[in-house]
Amino acid sequence: MDLQLLLALVLGIATIIVLVLRTRLDAFVALLIAALLTGAVAGQAPLEIVDAITTGFGNTLASIGIVIGLGVGIGKILEVSGAANALAHAFLRAFGKGREPWAMGSVGALVSIPVFCDSGYVIMNPLARSIARVEKAGYVTLALALGCGMTLTHHLVPPTPGPLAVTGILGADLGAVILVGLVFTVILLPIVVAYARWIGPKLEPKVEEHVREAVYGTVATAGVGGGHAAGTALDDGPRDGLDAETGRPSTADPSVDLGQAPAGARPHRVGALTASLPLLIPLLLIITNTVTGAVDQNAQGVIGGDEYEPSAWAVPFAFVGNPVVALVIGMILALYVLLPRWSPRNKAHGWFAEAAASAGLILLITGAGGAFGQVLRTSGVGDALAEAVAATPLPAFLVPFLIATLVRIAQGSGTVAMITAASVTAPLVGTLGIDPVVAVVACTAGSMCFSYFNDSYFWVVTRFTGLQGLDALRGWSGITTAVWAGSIPLLFILNLFLG
Repeated sequence: MDLQLLLALVLGIATIIVLVLRTRLDAFVALLIAALLTGAVAGQAPLEIVDAITTGFGNTLASIGIVIGLGVGIGKILEVSGAANALAHAFLRAFGKGREPWAMGSVGALVSIPVFCDSGYVIMNPLARSIARVEKAGYVTLALALGCGMTLTHHLVPPTPGPLAVTGILGADLGAVILVGLVFTVILLPIVVAYARWIGPKLEPKVEEHVREAVYGTVATAGVGGGHAAGTALDDGPRDGLDAETGRPSTADPSVDLGQAPAGARPHRVGALTASLPLLIPLLLIITNTVTGAVDQNAQGVIGGDEYEPSAWAVPFAFVGNPVVALVIGMILALYVLLPRWSPRNKAHGWFAEAAASAGLILLITGAGGAFGQVLRTSGVGDALAEAVAATPLPAFLVPFLIATLVRIAQGSGTVAMITAASVTAPLVGTLGIDPVVAVVACTAGSMCFSYFNDSYFWVVTRFTGLQGLDALRGWSGITTAVWAGSIPLLFILNLFLG
């Protein structure tokens, strides 16, 4: 590998770490400085660096910015209306006491098959917060389990776009890839839950104060089933979010003023089924779009191809199933189904303004992560790493795995990493005797490694979770690396059967 590109990569990563951990600069500025330095050391022209930064920032926010804004708005309405608490209690009853991380990891894995994990996490995070509020503990554990459950299927199971494209590039059987990806997900999910249970209580005291208050109110605890915060008694009275007389879900925060109820009106309560509509309807629309799109692509013979254009019959599904349109529908449902009729318009506007303010920094940092990744891509670091690894004497099926791993570390995007690995190794699959399905899974599994500063999803998860610096690395980078490592023996077994 070119020494100059290697130095650019090392300096860029070191710059982020030093600035975030040792200076007053926020991660947003640190990422931009690292992008400038990396591009300069790699030999890019100054204006090309700036263009890459603005392009990466814009492309990232174009794909996730509106979704984050709408998602936090829906989450706020779920919170103030009591809907999130109703869903939390329904999940706790369904999975049973003590199995909350399994609930979040499983739901995350299911949701992320048809939905980008960034969007899915924003949609489902209010549920993790509500369960933690009800339990008065364990938010970090639940948030990590949810996020990494989504990572598994986002990387391993078509019709997620990355695995779908890799399947097309390497000419593998789509059904076989889906089946193997699901098997890997089921086997790796216990690693997700085990790591989240282990690291969650250690990181719970490190959660940023504003996130802790948003999740617990005045209650702050150490982990699932953990103790209580100093000065806060956890008695045997009614749990947060439950009506003291009926035991049924009421407003998530008793201090929330939903407006003056007319005389004789029944107390406002939201059932679990009604509470699920602003989440369930958008997810069903997105899933329907994914299924119809896959059927349409198969009929056109362009699975994994870039030339796909929806047929006339698929266009309506593509429109309403677009995450932006789906979440607009979800927002409308949240406002008109979850809130009582007497809630004044200015209160709804105020709640959405509060949600938008909380999303502002998340949007900036997420965009900056995309900018840094774009500079790494345009500088040629990812391509140079891939070529260097392809020339090493590794077992054949580990070549795409290691290429995807290093490209992921270099530029942040798991989708780009797996597609790069597939593109580089496609000419080698036949000559090296690698089964196409094994090659596909090697590319997709390798791309899960060590999500950190240059990955936009890293910032989505860690900012919503309230973790910074080394704590964010220990939590999120650690859990993604754990499932990456767990996939290695599974690849060896898969190669024995199919190689």
